[in-house]
Amino acid sequence: MSAMWRRVGDKTSMYLPVLIMGLLALGTWWLVRNAPKPIAVGAEKVLQHDPDYFLKDFVIKNFEADGRLKNRLNGTTGEHFPDTDTLEVDDARMLSIMPDGRKTVGSSNRALSNGDGSEIQMFGQAVITREPVAAHGSQKALPAMQLESEFLQIWPNEERVSSNKPVVMTRGRDQFTGDSMQYQHLDQILQMQGRVKGVIEPGKAK
Repeated sequence: MSAMWRRVGDKTSMYLPVLIMGLLALGTWWLVRNAPKPIAVGAEKVLQHDPDYFLKDFVIKNFEADGRLKNRLNGTTGEHFPDTDTLEVDDARMLSIMPDGRKTVGSSNRALSNGDGSEIQMFGQAVITREPVAAHGSQKALPAMQLESEFLQIWPNEERVSSNKPVVMTRGRDQFTGDSMQYQHLDQILQMQGRVKGVIEPGKAK
């Protein structure tokens, strides 16, 4: 009888390592299956359209490399949105200065500016005024110009303005109205669409 139990014990000892390995493998599989899923490396965080900081009674200035003031934007309140890198401004006031010193000023109830101030959208009682240009060499003198609309989109660096709303343009003593407008100051091109009207005052006799 003892010999038989020895043979059973010997056979059991032979399969014991296999049994232990099987149990370990089963435990490993269970741990892997139930372990928390790792966060994907480099997964991009989806940005919501929520402001990351607020401003009150503020002034933002941009300067050229030589220290010259390029443009200025101020307002009573402002909110910056990181997903679009835009600044929403209430009671907005803007100033843009060209390299030759010419100034353009603007105001509106609300404005939306991109990060570097190269594009500004103005909403509600928007007015943009450009200083007159004196005659210089072959350059003819240009009168002061003013644009009024409920919406104006301006690119100060390109001296370009557009609107998809009714607009009034006053240039010196002349006045033009239209349902929409594109104006390029560098090329001296004005395009108006819709119900366009114009009043041109005759020049003074010399």
